[in-house]
Amino acid sequence: MEKVRTIQLSKSVFEDNDREAACLREFLRERGVLLVNVMSSPGAGKTSTLIALIRALSRHCRIGVMEADIDSDVDALRVARETGCSAVQLHTGGMCHLDAAMTWQGLRALGLDGLDIVFLENVGNLVCPAEYDTGALLNMTILSVPEGDDKPLKYPLIYEKCGLVLINKIDTMQYFNFSLQRCAENIRFRNPDAEIIPISAKTGENIQRAAAYLMQAAEKIKEEKECRNKVTK
Repeated sequence: MEKVRTIQLSKSVFEDNDREAACLREFLRERGVLLVNVMSSPGAGKTSTLIALIRALSRHCRIGVMEADIDSDVDALRVARETGCSAVQLHTGGMCHLDAAMTWQGLRALGLDGLDIVFLENVGNLVCPAEYDTGALLNMTILSVPEGDDKPLKYPLIYEKCGLVLINKIDTMQYFNFSLQRCAENIRFRNPDAEIIPISAKTGENIQRAAAYLMQAAEKIKEEKECRNKVTK
């Protein structure tokens, strides 16, 4: 009987991606550009939230967007049309996530010259995107009220890895059995350090607050770049 060998590939695949992601983060820090990896389930309002944030940020920051989808350019066209910022559509060819190599390709197509913040809208999925490091300097997760306040307990990894959680569609809370306090507790159970901001992309509630957080994060990256330049001179 032929002997069958089982080879565990997942470890090496993740290790290779993690190395590439670390290189990408260093590349971004050297250029003082904040890359924000935006994750959520389908329908949580990623694109609408990005448009609202870009409008709030555009007075102070230069922004680029990479939109990931299995096979569509609807989101990239919408963002470019409604905000006027540069946008690139990334087709994943059926894959349910982005990895560091895909992010590199998108950044080359987008170009970083003159940009302060780049948003990477990941594929709508609460599992795969959290498993692959994209090289982003900030992971942002959007949770919408209709999904329920128990989502962080059901999909823990995505909340464990994010620095910022936006709870979207708070204008619909009267129609759902949703508690902001309970949701925040569930998020902090998985990630005590996460910044949690309830928003409504539709009404604009707290969009300025979320934009201020992102602007502060971008300024920190710029300051780190300047410190590095002084040390190397």
